Amino acid sequence: MTTEPTETAPSGAAPSGAAPPDADPDTAATRGFAAAVAEAERLVRTAPHVRTEQDLAEGLDYLAGSIKASLHMVGAYQKDFPFFAASTGPYSKLGLDNPDTLYFHAYIRDDAEYVVTGRRGTTADLSFQVMNGDYSPTASPDSLTAFDDRELDIGPDGEYRVRFGPPRPDAGPGYFALAPGSAMLIVREVFGDWATERPGEIRIHRADTLGTSPPPVPADAMARRFDIAGRMLVARIRTFLAFPEWHYLRLPVNTLTEPRSTPGGLTTQFSSVGHYDLADDEVMVITCPAADKAVAPYQGFQLGSMWYVSLDYINHQTSLTADQARVDPDGMIRYVVGERDPGLANWIETTGHRRGYLQFRWQRLARDLTPADGPSAEVMPFDALPARLPYHERQRVTPDEWRERIAARQVAVARRMLG
Repeated sequence: MTTEPTETAPSGAAPSGAAPPDADPDTAATRGFAAAVAEAERLVRTAPHVRTEQDLAEGLDYLAGSIKASLHMVGAYQKDFPFFAASTGPYSKLGLDNPDTLYFHAYIRDDAEYVVTGRRGTTADLSFQVMNGDYSPTASPDSLTAFDDRELDIGPDGEYRVRFGPPRPDAGPGYFALAPGSAMLIVREVFGDWATERPGEIRIHRADTLGTSPPPVPADAMARRFDIAGRMLVARIRTFLAFPEWHYLRLPVNTLTEPRSTPGGLTTQFSSVGHYDLADDEVMVITCPAADKAVAPYQGFQLGSMWYVSLDYINHQTSLTADQARVDPDGMIRYVVGERDPGLANWIETTGHRRGYLQFRWQRLARDLTPADGPSAEVMPFDALPARLPYHERQRVTPDEWRERIAARQVAVARRMLG
């Protein structure tokens, strides 16, 4: 999900090259990074989906978050003294980030042992995944290990300890062997009920360096970090402009796939994806069974922009978990995706985005899902909703009730970010 620093430029990244003769020595460290920022801006401005002022404004905001993330990620590239860094968040999004998830990652090496300790919170899911590299404009990294907290030995106070390292026949329980090429450990903490669930705690250290200190970083190495961050930035923009072409845009518009194991993702996660294109006077009604908690403790639906990131999920209802949605008496959740306010509890706001991505996720599964567990979609005129939407009157909300729903989202995200 994040782009790992490398000594050679990722595909499509701006080469550093030699400095021009008249280059200012006082800007030598950041010169390559500045050139990469300019190249990243060019990619954003010339992206094929940029059609409106809003498209460009969101692209520039995406660029700002990507600059911030690239500098943050290169600083987190500490395989000998690792720590968990936030992989994505409300202000540095990538990879169609899930509004219900806190993402963390640490860089690792396959020949060292790492110890992860923590305290399990009350969230719907806590999962771990080891990847062998980075996403690129032409390929996804392989998932080498993936499991959720059902594999952990969690104490009565929520405390747990898990180790990752080279294969060891005497390792015992709670030890996960790192396959050759293991490069990154990703942790996801997923909220089903934003109002009541609380995050836990998590830490990582390399087993043989705890209690010691890393050497100081010399100036030339710090300067190289800017160069690597620039390469990461350009690769990041190129990658996630190309990624939706593989998994979304080749599907028929205004449809969703059957539930399927997420490609390259968690073994305990299924997803259903699609993309939409709706006029202002149209809505898409998506009908999906509310998952049995014993089968899928977490079920979530969201929209994404053409930048392949979540829409504003703090100040608008652009996503819903099964816990947040109003379930109809027949056990179905009916989401109403559209621009105009229908006055319904399960309205999913497109916030000015005529086009975008659709994504369902089910996590911590007890069994594989079938087509019957998944969604169906129908596009209809906005004015047809009262006649064609089952339980329309039961779904109605007042303006004050809607304001309360948005306030609850704002408070919950603020609490979660400080958790």
